[in-house]
Amino acid sequence: MEFDKERILAMCAAFCKNTLMETLDMEFIDAGPDFLKAKMPVNPKVHQPMGLLHGGASVALAESVGSAASLMFINTDKLEVRGIEISANHVKAKRDGMVYGTARIIHQGRSIHLWEIRITDENDSLISICKLTNMVMPRR
Repeated sequence: MEFDKERILAMCAAFCKNTLMETLDMEFIDAGPDFLKAKMPVNPKVHQPMGLLHGGASVALAESVGSAASLMFINTDKLEVRGIEISANHVKAKRDGMVYGTARIIHQGRSIHLWEIRITDENDSLISICKLTNMVMPRR
């Protein structure tokens, strides 16, 4: 089956409605056979009390893009994805602008997907690096 970038981005946009992704203004912007990329504005909505990007918002971006990326590899009529573990290292502060989360597959098994999600800024500086484990299971 040939990779269909526009179909993937449309699917991601559709499932953002009325979710945390919509609340935080996340937008899926690029996709390839082994990656998915989303962006999120850094503004008071995602700040911690000192006016910096909240680590939890970074993790929300990472889990959102990593979980959506697993959907590219499964039959969504029969299977669904659950994030079961996420870890994050925050390496640089960010006050404003935009951050980008890019998920790249590390391991694609039948029941487990392991992703690395790099969160960068407009200058491609690393803000956070995350690892997400997704479980693939029969649709309920």
